[in-house]
Amino acid sequence: MKRRFTRVGNRIGVWMYRTLNGRPSRASRQVKVLVITTPGRRTGIPRATCVRFLQTPSGFVVWGTASGSPREPDWFRNLRAAQLADVQVGAKRLKVRPRELVGAERDATWNTVVLAEAPKLARYERRARRTIPVALLQPVDGGST
Repeated sequence: MKRRFTRVGNRIGVWMYRTLNGRPSRASRQVKVLVITTPGRRTGIPRATCVRFLQTPSGFVVWGTASGSPREPDWFRNLRAAQLADVQVGAKRLKVRPRELVGAERDATWNTVVLAEAPKLARYERRARRTIPVALLQPVDGGST
């Protein structure tokens, strides 16, 4: 039942983000969110979800905490399997090439980029008892934000 509510909530969030061209509400101006659309890893059907991100000179950094669930979020599993993804940041849409960060690169990005900006995310990793996956979304064809 909880997963069903999460899916419905995600669909509403994606619809609102797209309808409002990513304009944040008053409550969420400090948190940057984008919509990422990837093909489902089993069905190939496009799946869209709102995810928090941080922008770096190399692209957008995203992570899959699943709010501290012991299971990785489906959107990250789809992202891992995708060659390309579509991203909407505000009103701008672009294609990106996702690359999962692993090992020392993942650890450095998680600690010096993600946790430096949002230290409260460390609690999700403790609660999940798993390594939170991190990916870099690099704009394709010279696309920039």
